[in-house]
Amino acid sequence: MSNAAIIIDAEPEPQPRKQIAVAATTPSDLLAMAVQQGADLDKLQKLMDLQDRWEANEARKAFTVAMTGFKAEPVRILKRKNVSFTTRDGEKTSYNHAELSDITDAIGPALAKHELSYRWNIKQEGSNISVTCILTHVRGHFEQVTMNASPDASGKKNAIQQVASATTYLQRYTLLAITGMSTKGMDDDGRGTAQEEMDASELDWLSKINDAQTVEECQAVKNEMLSAYDDVPKTLKGAYNTRIRDLKASA
Repeated sequence: MSNAAIIIDAEPEPQPRKQIAVAATTPSDLLAMAVQQGADLDKLQKLMDLQDRWEANEARKAFTVAMTGFKAEPVRILKRKNVSFTTRDGEKTSYNHAELSDITDAIGPALAKHELSYRWNIKQEGSNISVTCILTHVRGHFEQVTMNASPDASGKKNAIQQVASATTYLQRYTLLAITGMSTKGMDDDGRGTAQEEMDASELDWLSKINDAQTVEECQAVKNEMLSAYDDVPKTLKGAYNTRIRDLKASA
């Protein structure tokens, strides 16, 4: 009996598909090609506008990534300042609060680690002091929060000290608001300084207003505030109006 070989046709093994590298074309590339091809001024202007919008969007995304990294940092804002005094009723009052230096010392290094920096714009018109805290990413995108107050006439401060006290108060709270940070049990040392005291819940609303990226998102936050408050605090109304104005201007 002869041995017969049995041959079974097998399916060929699938070959891995070749990966085709596709180079992303940016508005900058299109602009360079248009220049080489001798495009007219109108076309070049449109491409330059497109490039500006593309860079602004990339900067905004980089800002969001940086803020996400910052929020993950173990930042602790310590209340190092102790205040103790006797009230008009003869009662002793004592509390601790975080000074501006406590906040900047805690927040500054964490912001710098993620290529973020802050600054303030300060204006005074009559008895109104306006402080705007601007948080900027190295790529150029920035967010800001504005608060207003009257000079702090409490105690025996002279005119300059009254302005300085109110300004420092607003610097502290605008920095906390723009970064979405807060101290545990917000201090009450601003009695008589700000038009309305800021508590942790108001800081959360300010953070939501500032995080809104479109007019619609900002208006949605406003609707939420109207549901949460019988009368929305003036600080939140001011922050909302400022954010809406900035969003409309950027659009």
